[in-house]
Amino acid sequence: MTIPLSYYLVLSSIVFLTGVVGVLLRRNIIIILLSVELMLNATNINFVAFSQYFHDVAGQVFVFFALTVAAAEVAVGLAIIIALYRAKSTINIDELQLLKW
Repeated sequence: MTIPLSYYLVLSSIVFLTGVVGVLLRRNIIIILLSVELMLNATNINFVAFSQYFHDVAGQVFVFFALTVAAAEVAVGLAIIIALYRAKSTINIDELQLLKW
């Protein structure tokens, strides 16, 4: 039994919308970074689902590279967050003003 493509698309939409809501409503930098990662993973679900649907591995290869870039993005993002926390003693976006130190 195979799972229909629409199930993957619905799951991906739910995950992506959860990420969008997290970016728009939260003020914590770490939560925003996690929400961006949720949106990236939702697109990866779409790539893999369509790759399976069309019997082509190109989407899966693209996901592999996207996850590699995402790991580097998280490392740089966390380094920036740590630097901001050391300078301002907060990770709340409302208290950071135009990234001025």
